[in-house]
Amino acid sequence: MVISNVEIASIFDQLADLLEIKGENPFKTRAYRNATRTIENLGTDLRKMLEDGADISQIPTIGEHIALKIEEIIKTGKLAKLEYLKHTFSPHLLDLLKVEGIGPKRAKVLYRELNISSLEGLKKAAEKHQISALKGFSEKLEKKILKGTLLAKKEGIRFMYSVAEPYAEALTAYLKNFKETLQVIVAGSFRRRKETVGDLDILATSAHPALLIDYFVQYPDIKEVLSKGDTRSTVILANSMQVDLRCVAKESYGAALHYFTGSKSHNIAIRIMARDMGLKVNEYGIFKSDEKIAGATEEEMYETVGLRYIEPELRESRGEHRAAREGRLPELITLEDMKGDLHMHTHYSDGRNSIVEMAEAAKAIGHSYIAITDHSKHLSIVHGMDEKRLREQMEEIDRINETLKGITILKSIEVDILEDGTLALPNTVLKELDLVVGAVHDKFNLSQKMQTKRILKAMDNPCFNILAHPTGRLIGERAPYKVNMKQLFEGVKERGCFLEINAQPKRLDLNDIYAKRAKEAGVRFSISTDAHNAASLHYMKYGVYQARRGWLEKEDVINTLSLGKLRKVLGR
Repeated sequence: MVISNVEIASIFDQLADLLEIKGENPFKTRAYRNATRTIENLGTDLRKMLEDGADISQIPTIGEHIALKIEEIIKTGKLAKLEYLKHTFSPHLLDLLKVEGIGPKRAKVLYRELNISSLEGLKKAAEKHQISALKGFSEKLEKKILKGTLLAKKEGIRFMYSVAEPYAEALTAYLKNFKETLQVIVAGSFRRRKETVGDLDILATSAHPALLIDYFVQYPDIKEVLSKGDTRSTVILANSMQVDLRCVAKESYGAALHYFTGSKSHNIAIRIMARDMGLKVNEYGIFKSDEKIAGATEEEMYETVGLRYIEPELRESRGEHRAAREGRLPELITLEDMKGDLHMHTHYSDGRNSIVEMAEAAKAIGHSYIAITDHSKHLSIVHGMDEKRLREQMEEIDRINETLKGITILKSIEVDILEDGTLALPNTVLKELDLVVGAVHDKFNLSQKMQTKRILKAMDNPCFNILAHPTGRLIGERAPYKVNMKQLFEGVKERGCFLEINAQPKRLDLNDIYAKRAKEAGVRFSISTDAHNAASLHYMKYGVYQARRGWLEKEDVINTLSLGKLRKVLGR
């Protein structure tokens, strides 16, 4: 059975939520919370660790008790303790926690006082103003909850790209292992690297497609086979993800790959172009009358209608057809272009590793520099740094840089942007740093005018360099705060600052649409992981995928530069 670290962590997170709603011992729930954070950011697959005979109980915050539960999850795909708790509550109770402003404590009150156990029930109660009548629930919070129910319902049953990825990789590896498989690839929104994926569309070629289908439906992680034919099958995996496998003829592989990669609007535009040339396009190829003239490769599909090859990430009908026709397609940034990471945390604030450990891990994946950006003290919940502790950290970084070989550590901080637009630390210390990363971490409900004014004023500070996670959204959990993006882009460019593309899978902020618009406005970017432990440095690839969807090239991103050139562009 294939089960990822993210899913194991989710099971423990749900367990902690239900135990807290139940009123269980807080020390027990905290233990599961700590294990969740460790597992989410663990660089090694737990399933593989167990297969290799590793003692996972020695992992910090895990221990023997939780290690046994991890083994149970990996073997059975579920946790008996969680399943029992789910049966004692409404099956949709945990959906309440998807709404911003509702944690386990508030969910407990809503469940006990109003018998609310679903998003629909929550929405109706908010519309009837029943929630604001409860102790500890204001009218403002009620409005926020109502808005949150709409956001959570809109997201639907989708999987973050980072969650879908291990399933896609495991399935393709399984299919490639079959002797009758010639080609196999995951198409659809996964290939376009969208932030979330609804299902997996797999294409394959084989001399004996029926045998390949037979092999596919024997995949051990399948919960249900919905359909099975000679060339196509649809199944549901144990995690409820739908997977469609289509076996196509080798001479039609390119046409099918183009068709099933999408997007729908991109493909419609190609069909219209072909029609105007007297041609017909479908999933089997391009035809002139009844003669097939292209279809074996995607390249020839585009060439036949007079276009350069268009990368999958660009296929969203955002001007790629004209750009391909006019020779203006971007040379998209790649992971190999990245020289360093400009946003990460250590145990000085809420990170798990030391400065040296983060530096060594970054060097191991090929970075030549990193910036340590622990939180400022304004966020007391993450043990942020005041000026005294920041100076202590700066001195430690200087000492480490004297002996560390192969990588340079830059002195920085993720400083809070206060409501009035000032920064949470004085310029007397900020000006001594190599760069300053500013971020909004509170007051998300300010009006668009006030939020925009707040951020622009912060960037007026000559010490300010990079705006972190510029819209503050969490995918499927928290909507972006209101900002006038046009004014923001103009302000960033005028002040010589930069926008971050945050590579955390739950953030991916900026989104692809805003990244493209910001580039068109002349803005440059950093792509950074916001890593809170060494393993999360590998999140860089998700930031690069997002940047590619936003049409970004190497020259648009400052941490593709050498250290010397980076220092020059950071000067204001």
